[in-house]
Amino acid sequence: MQTVIIGSGNVAYHLAKASIQNGISIDQIFGRNEKELQKISSELNISYSTENLQDADLYIICVSDNSIEDVSKIIAKKDCLVAHTSGSLPKEILIGEYRKSSFYPLQTFSKTKNLDYKKIPFFIETENEEDQRILTDLASKISDNVMESTHEKRKYIHLTAVFACNFVNHLFARAKEISDAQEIPFDYFLPLINETVQKISEIEPKSAQTGPAVRNDKRILELHEQLLKDESLEIYKTMNHSIKKMYEL
Repeated sequence: MQTVIIGSGNVAYHLAKASIQNGISIDQIFGRNEKELQKISSELNISYSTENLQDADLYIICVSDNSIEDVSKIIAKKDCLVAHTSGSLPKEILIGEYRKSSFYPLQTFSKTKNLDYKKIPFFIETENEEDQRILTDLASKISDNVMESTHEKRKYIHLTAVFACNFVNHLFARAKEISDAQEIPFDYFLPLINETVQKISEIEPKSAQTGPAVRNDKRILELHEQLLKDESLEIYKTMNHSIKKMYEL
């Protein structure tokens, strides 16, 4: 099966890398950013183009959600399967006379960070059983965790991921701002962060909650508020309010 990946960002890079590492042939990587395409091509030995989209049986679109619809229109071939990798958009966002699907890897991707692809959950949605088999077989060569999912379910999977990953990472960034301002090495906090993440693999997150809000320690909460301003203060108040509400304090 001839396969083309469209895109040159984090998802495109890691999907191409995972494929090559697991014996899946990628015939072309196509996109607009020639500099990034060259890097991927050089590392993974995949041909690339910014102009001529190669004929293929499967096209996997790995671009931003805002670009998926427009990018999907460049695929003129009818007898092929096209998949996007969005967590939130329906397969019907794809515009063309081809067979439509979604191929969603649940992970945060950065080109500089190596990943254990076997542990990444893949969620697949297609128009028919044969295409479901094709994409399931493909994903199963990469990951040990492959599931069928409707768009309705996938929307909530992605929403949960935003809370569990994107919001948490933003809090890490805000925490580092505070430590940097006081010339406190952020490395001091890495054991705490690692333990927090590890603990929720053994204990329900709600049961694992600690801190002044869950203790309703008003004195410490007020002290912390005096140390903060602007967005960080608003985040602190909002988070503590949410914690108190969850535990009915």
